[in-house]
Amino acid sequence: MEDMDIRDDRAVGRLGAWAGDELIGRINYFVLEDDGTGGGSALVAVHTVVEPGHQGEGIAGALAGALYELAAAEGRDVVPLCPYVAAWSVKHSDLAPEPDPALAGRAKERLMADPDLW
Repeated sequence: MEDMDIRDDRAVGRLGAWAGDELIGRINYFVLEDDGTGGGSALVAVHTVVEPGHQGEGIAGALAGALYELAAAEGRDVVPLCPYVAAWSVKHSDLAPEPDPALAGRAKERLMADPDLW
């Protein structure tokens, strides 16, 4: 989609796709900070939504790619707990390195401990 703008709203944990002033898609995520053991930090993708009427336009894929670019720019991994982002990462393994299994485990534990992160 040509007129789409992708914006990170870290305060609410949302990477949003905007067409003008309309939010047309999003990836909800949370930041998992380094636990001090050298395990690294990550952006943890938990949910992807594309609004009806905008599906099939490549929005979810653009958001997933942007999430990996954002994480790389910050020196973080991405832990794709969202099924869409997980599938995207398999198809684009050259752009989406797998996170360390221990980091993925920490992300799952954090999500289970705080379901509001969904």
